[in-house]
Amino acid sequence: MDLLAQPLETLQSQVSAVVRAASAERAFERATEAELAGQVTAIAELGRLVEALLIDAVGEVARRSETALRDERMTSHFGCHDVSELLQTLTRVDPRTAARLQRAAKAVRPETSDTTGELLDSAFPSVRDAMLDGVVGVDGILAITSPLQLTAPRVPSTARAQAADVVVAEARGQGPDGAPPACAELLRIHAQAWSLALDPDGAEPRERVMERKRSVTLGAPTPDGVPFRGLLLPEAAAQMQTIFDAHLAPTVTFDNPYALDANGDPLPPTAVDDRTRAQKQHDALAAALNVAASSGLLPTIGGAAPTLVVSVDETDLVEGTGYAHAQGCDQPVSTIVARHIACTGVIQRVTLGRDGRIVRIGTEERVFNRHQRRAIALRDGGCIIPGCGVPAGWCEIHHVTEHARGGPTHTDNGVPLKARSTNV
Repeated sequence: MDLLAQPLETLQSQVSAVVRAASAERAFERATEAELAGQVTAIAELGRLVEALLIDAVGEVARRSETALRDERMTSHFGCHDVSELLQTLTRVDPRTAARLQRAAKAVRPETSDTTGELLDSAFPSVRDAMLDGVVGVDGILAITSPLQLTAPRVPSTARAQAADVVVAEARGQGPDGAPPACAELLRIHAQAWSLALDPDGAEPRERVMERKRSVTLGAPTPDGVPFRGLLLPEAAAQMQTIFDAHLAPTVTFDNPYALDANGDPLPPTAVDDRTRAQKQHDALAAALNVAASSGLLPTIGGAAPTLVVSVDETDLVEGTGYAHAQGCDQPVSTIVARHIACTGVIQRVTLGRDGRIVRIGTEERVFNRHQRRAIALRDGGCIIPGCGVPAGWCEIHHVTEHARGGPTHTDNGVPLKARSTNV
């Protein structure tokens, strides 16, 4: 007998009616600010109560999927690989939300005695009570329990539970200072403070764990690109974020430099940068790798600096057809990439016979040497694109008149541009 089918159906019908009525009557638009604030508060509390039902249900799904025999697991009965996949199917959430639901359920789910089978208290009883009262939802549960669960095993479970009691009081608005109920972010900060107080020596073990888990992995090349995943140490992530911040200044490009207004005067440039933040960060990382490779500070390979070798047929490079090939990458790259690398790197011409035999090897021709780069950087200060604040050290020196079209490698023909810019 399904004990919840009828109550849930009734609740769903009532909530659906409220949603439709609020939309039809424009209840939010017609409310005063005080009324709207009260409505948002009540709706959020209702959402937390519904989350409490969902968290308990997720906990039971996880329990029924923990058996050793695969055929007896609930996930197997529904044709799913694991609990996350089953939750995504049943609730229509993404993997991250499914994982958060599982973590919240594990934190507040009552344990079952292995000997008697009776229901025991959860690890954080006060957090569970707050969940059932609609005080905290998934965000609040994880904000309180996650920092406390990071304490070392030497910290007694009772001490963690007592610390959670204090933070839960703040969630209920019953803190010592009479402050209003704390949001999830404040609860997380308070729980972290308690975690450090309970386990002052816990930082060093956690650092060792992070060092063991640090990783960067390049996946197999695909037609769409090369997958990149890993886990950075905090200081490495902070350094990378600093590099990103230096590159995320707005870029100005000239859509039509010859456009005129009604009086015949040139129109000002319009700021256009349709890259997403993730794409900008990719380009910043690519620029940082380029700078590092050319710095002369990295270990050498075969006595030479680590150099990306890109080969392309000369006709394809001039005409913009065909593909180029990067050493160490199975996927071909466009000739646009080859042009970009050739403009800022070292060019060496190799002539091959029809039978593939090397007929002639040219000498390396550096587009702009370090003396020219320094002079151009001193002259221009940074990227010459209006509105771009990228310093010269993070720019690439480009030919005004392209080298392939006879442009000289001279300071008069060189300008600093933001890495991977296509505004030449």
